[in-house]
Amino acid sequence: MSNQTFDSHSQSSSRSHFSTLRSLGEYLWVGGRNDLKIRVVIAVVLLVMAEVASVYTPYILKYIVDDMTGDVNPVIVMPAGLIVAFGVARVLTQAFAELRDAVFAKVGQNAIRQVALNTFQHLHRLSLRFHLDRQTGGLSRVIERGTKGIDFLLRFMLFNIAPTLLKILFICGILLVQYGWLMSVITLVTLVSYIFFTLTVTEWRLKYRRTMNEKDSEANTKAIDSLLNFETVKYFGNEGHEARRFDKALASYETAAVKSNTTLAYLNIGQGFIISAGLIAVLILSARGVVAGEYTVGDFVAIHAFMMLLVQPLNFLGFVYREIKQSLVDMEKMFELLTVSREIADIPAAKPLAEGGGDVEFHHVDFGYEDNRQILHDVSFRVPSGKTTAIVGPSGAGKSTISRILFRFYDVDKGYVTIDGQKINEVTQDSLRAAIGIVPQDTVLFNDTIRYNIAYGRPGATDAEIEAAARLASIDKLIEKLPDGYNTMVGERGLKLSGGEKQRVAIARAILKQPRILLFDEATSALDSHTEKEIQASLAEVSKNRTTLVIAHRLSTVVEADEIIVLENGIIQERGRHKDLLAKEGKYAAMWKRQQEAATYQEKLEQVLD
Repeated sequence: MSNQTFDSHSQSSSRSHFSTLRSLGEYLWVGGRNDLKIRVVIAVVLLVMAEVASVYTPYILKYIVDDMTGDVNPVIVMPAGLIVAFGVARVLTQAFAELRDAVFAKVGQNAIRQVALNTFQHLHRLSLRFHLDRQTGGLSRVIERGTKGIDFLLRFMLFNIAPTLLKILFICGILLVQYGWLMSVITLVTLVSYIFFTLTVTEWRLKYRRTMNEKDSEANTKAIDSLLNFETVKYFGNEGHEARRFDKALASYETAAVKSNTTLAYLNIGQGFIISAGLIAVLILSARGVVAGEYTVGDFVAIHAFMMLLVQPLNFLGFVYREIKQSLVDMEKMFELLTVSREIADIPAAKPLAEGGGDVEFHHVDFGYEDNRQILHDVSFRVPSGKTTAIVGPSGAGKSTISRILFRFYDVDKGYVTIDGQKINEVTQDSLRAAIGIVPQDTVLFNDTIRYNIAYGRPGATDAEIEAAARLASIDKLIEKLPDGYNTMVGERGLKLSGGEKQRVAIARAILKQPRILLFDEATSALDSHTEKEIQASLAEVSKNRTTLVIAHRLSTVVEADEIIVLENGIIQERGRHKDLLAKEGKYAAMWKRQQEAATYQEKLEQVLD
């Protein structure tokens, strides 16, 4: 790497670190929170008082030694007052430091909480496209390391590095005034050499820490992804394959970790040599001063005490600096998430969706997930308030894309969509999604109770309302048979429930939401014929006086729809009621015939098996 490239990278990294610290500072000095600002000021005052008390102790020690080595008999006249003062100074040093930590604790913890919360909220605001491209395990690791990095940075940078720098300033000034420029210069050169060496080697080592982080995230992502797909792993007997993938990521982490630990030893040895060389030079110079009669024995002891005050935190400073650099890298990753722009955002003049019956209309909509992959072509249809429209067609026709556009997970490329005459890209997303209830094809539940998962449709709903929704979804009888009833845990992603049971929980959740628009995306696809008929009756009851959009592959579920739209390759091929479409003997009639033949064959097969 050329020097120019290295310098450019260093400058970019420095700007990035500065930007990270500036972002963090906004969470420490919070506008409108005078209580937190007062705590910051008090903590700074306590920090200075702690360092003043700390650097005063060598002075007291000097006078104690001088008194005890003087002409007076130390046994008869003990400098008790100075000894007590020495003890009080040490106690005050610790007391001020502890009070500083206690006062600042609320500020620091509030900053960690707000950063984590803002990141979490921002991730929920980002588009579906972003989350489909990212892996959950890696995201959770970034947030976890970022919040830990903030905690470390606040504890060590503010209350270890800042006090150490203040202590260096005080002690170098004292040595310059009391013991001459040479003593101060030696001390300063030692400190500068130590800091330069630490910075240089740490920057060199940082690439190994970055690699460790990357491999750690990779291993964690693979582990979470494998465990989330536990059943799939078992179905195909790929436990060994998953273990090899995980071990490969761990091996890469191991290699980077070994290099990091090896280079750490070089750093520690170099730091020890620099500190020892400076300490020896200062002590030789002060010893010569004692022999020459320029200093007292107390001065020698005081100079040694001053150097120890610097050496102890400097030994720790190397570790702190390395960890702060790592914390900054971790925080940068988290703050980078906050800079990711929202692909789907409310316009400044966005207003809540006005009350209405839920009239939905697509006006000449074109849409593609990628520039070279158009899904919908000039799609136009209307679902009048209180009516039911079904969209059918083969897989990949664009049926589910319509539901995603209606929820505004994506914005259309051309045309527009309205609800009760309002364009959905001109209303707030919160009000838009509050007006729509969905039962998706692939139902994923939270690893919590059945009650919690049903109540998720409307948090705060009463037990009576939850149970009423369960009855409408025909899941109440099943729940009553369970030992824990509504408090039964459903497991990770609801795996303790069958596909049909999960689907019915999703239906109950949508019913509880009480939206003006209902969207069923293959809502009964996981159900047997008997249960499907029961739920179809329930859905028909629930759909009364509500605009309903049904996306279906099984045509038997949509025969009662007010209008059926046949979608193929993103283009509307046919539309009309069930009987009218059959009479046309077109694509819909052909699909109906194939499905009826398959259903008849299935019934005969079941009879034979019985």
